[in-house]
Amino acid sequence: MSSWASFILLFLFSFLRSFRVSAKNPTYTYHVCPNTTTFLRNSTYSTNLRILFSSLSSPNASYSTGFQNATTGQDPDRVTGLFLCRGDVSPEFCRSCVLFSINETFIRCSNAKETVLYYEECMLRYSHRNILSTLNLDNGFRKMDSNDFSSNVKLAGQFQELVSSTLNQAAAEAANSSRKFYTKKANWSSLETLYTLVQCTPDLTKVQCLRCLQECINEMYISRIGGRLLWPSCNSRYELYPFYNETAIGIPPPPLPHVSTPPLSSPARTEESGNSSVLLVVIVVPIIVVILLFIAGYSFHAKRAKKTYNTTPAFDGRGDDITTVDTLQLDYKKIQSATNGFSERNKIGQGGFGEVYKGTFSNGTEVAVKRLSKTSGQGETEFKNEVVVVAKLQHRNLVKLQGFCLKGEERILVYEYVPNKSLDYIIFDPTKKGQLDWTLRFKIITGIARGILYLHQDSRLTIIHRDLKASNILLDADMNPKIADFGMARIFGMDQTQDKTSKVVGTLGYMSPEYAMRGHFSMKSDVYSFGVLVLEIISGRRNNSFYETDNVQDLVAYAWRLWNNGTTLNLVDPIIADSCEKSKVIRCIHIGLLCVEEDPVDRPTLSSIFTMLTNTVTLPVPRRPGFFVQSRHQMTPLDDA
Repeated sequence: MSSWASFILLFLFSFLRSFRVSAKNPTYTYHVCPNTTTFLRNSTYSTNLRILFSSLSSPNASYSTGFQNATTGQDPDRVTGLFLCRGDVSPEFCRSCVLFSINETFIRCSNAKETVLYYEECMLRYSHRNILSTLNLDNGFRKMDSNDFSSNVKLAGQFQELVSSTLNQAAAEAANSSRKFYTKKANWSSLETLYTLVQCTPDLTKVQCLRCLQECINEMYISRIGGRLLWPSCNSRYELYPFYNETAIGIPPPPLPHVSTPPLSSPARTEESGNSSVLLVVIVVPIIVVILLFIAGYSFHAKRAKKTYNTTPAFDGRGDDITTVDTLQLDYKKIQSATNGFSERNKIGQGGFGEVYKGTFSNGTEVAVKRLSKTSGQGETEFKNEVVVVAKLQHRNLVKLQGFCLKGEERILVYEYVPNKSLDYIIFDPTKKGQLDWTLRFKIITGIARGILYLHQDSRLTIIHRDLKASNILLDADMNPKIADFGMARIFGMDQTQDKTSKVVGTLGYMSPEYAMRGHFSMKSDVYSFGVLVLEIISGRRNNSFYETDNVQDLVAYAWRLWNNGTTLNLVDPIIADSCEKSKVIRCIHIGLLCVEEDPVDRPTLSSIFTMLTNTVTLPVPRRPGFFVQSRHQMTPLDDA
C-alpha cells in the first residue's frame, strides 16, 4: 500500500499544483541570452525593443490563440519577437505569463540582442535576426526524469515503443492543425496513463513543424519515465501524470475584455479570484480523496487476484527475423531501374563490402544503393542484422534506411542519399579539406558524439557500432554528420556492459586495444574509435599515415607526444591553424586523448564526452594511449575460433 499512498500523494500534488499555477507567477524553466551581440540601454535598438514589448503585451494581442509575433524598426536596429503560450493555458494566464516574462528579460537578459525565455506556460523570444517562419533547433532545454525501467528490459522496451509511437502520432496531428498543438493519451497499464503534449510555433509550415517535432522526440531520452525538450520552434513532453489541463483543450476560449493595462508590468490578482480558488480546493479535494481511496481499495484486491501484467514479449534485437521490417522490402527491378542497371556512371563508392550507387526512383527520390558483393565479409546474418538494427533507429546523426532487397544472391540496402559523400573523402583530400573550416569540423565532432550517444544510451536498443571510422561518417548537404554501416553492430541488453567475440571485425587503427587483441568490446570500444576520429578531424591526417621516419607509429602516438611536449597546436591542420578557436581546439584534442586511453575503464562515457564538448567542465589529465608501446605486428586481429 505504500506505493498506493505515493500515487495518491503524487496525484494530489499535481492537482493542487494546477490551482497554484492560476494563483502565482509563471513557472520559470530556462533562458538563453548570448552576450555575443548586445545593445546599449539608450540605443535605437533598446527603443525598438520596448515598442515590441508594448505590442506583444497589448490587450489586443492574440492571447486567445496563444501566439503573437511582431517586428519593429529598420535594419540594423530592427527587432522581431513572438510569444507562444501552451495550448491548454487560458487567455488570461497567457497574458499574465507574457507580461511576467517581458519584465524578467530586464533582469535575466538586460542587454542581449537575442533572447529566449522558457516558462512552463509560455515562451518569449526576440532577436535582431528574422526569426519568423524559420525552423530553429538551437538554444534548447532538455529535462528528463531520473527514474527508468532499467531493472526490467521487457517493460523498458514496451514503454519506449509506447512513448515513441504516441509522441509521433501527436506530432503528425499537431503539424496538420492550425494551432500546431496536440495532446494525446495512451494506456500504459491498468492503473497508469501516458500523457503527451507537442507544440510548434504556428508560423511554421506543416513540413517544418513535423520535422522539428520529430527531431525533438529523437533528442529526448525516452527510456526515462518522463521528460521534455524545448526548442524555440517547438517542444514536446511526456509524463505518467496529467501535466496539462485536459478540460481546456479543444474548448474555444472566451474573448479577453479590453482593459487598459500598463504594458511592462505584471497584473495583480484580485482577492476575489484567490478566494474562489481556495473555496474550490476545499470542496473538490475531499471528493477526489474519497474517490481515489475507493479506487485504491478495489485495485488492491484485484491485484491480489492477478499478480502479473498481461504483456507481450518485447523484441530483444538478437534474432535475425527480417519479417519485423517487411514493409521496407523493395522490388529489385525498381532498384535496378533507379540505378540505370547499376551502371558505372551511377557508382559513387566501393569497398570490401561491395559497391554503392546513386539511384533516383520514379517519384524523384534520390537514394544511395549499397549492393553487397558475393565475397563480402558481410554475409546473410550481417545483412539481416543491419536491416533490423537500422530500421529501428531514428536520429538526425544516423543515416536513414529507406529499404532493402533480398533476391537470390542479391543483398541490397537502400539508404537516404547524402550528397557530400563520406568524411574521409573530404578531410584527407588536400584540395577538398579546405571546405571544412574549424566551425564545420567542430560541428561534425559534436554531431558524431550525439549520434553515438543515441546508440549507446538514448535509443530503444543499446547498440555498439564496432566500426566507427571516417569512411562510415557521411556528410549531408549542410555538412551534418550521419553515422552509417551497421553491419557489424552488436545489440546489448539494458543490463549488459560488455561482450567478447572470437571474430574481430573493424578497421585497424580505429579498434581499441582490448578489442583488437582479445576480442573484448563494449561502449568504450566505440569511445576509442571516436577519439581517433576527433584527432583525424582536427589534424586532417589519417591515423595510419605515419611511417618509421616519423618516429611514431600512428596519429594517436603523435598527438600524445605533442601533448607531453607542450606543443599540442602542432597537431592542427595548417589549413585551419590561423582561423580556429585555439582554446576549443586544444580542448577537443584533450578529449580525444582521454578517449584513446589504454584502459577502457579510464575512458569517459559518451554522455560525459558530450558534456565536455558543450560545457566548460574541468577535464581530467589524459593517460598513455592504447597501442602507444606496441608494434604493428601485435595489432593483428584474432582469427575465427
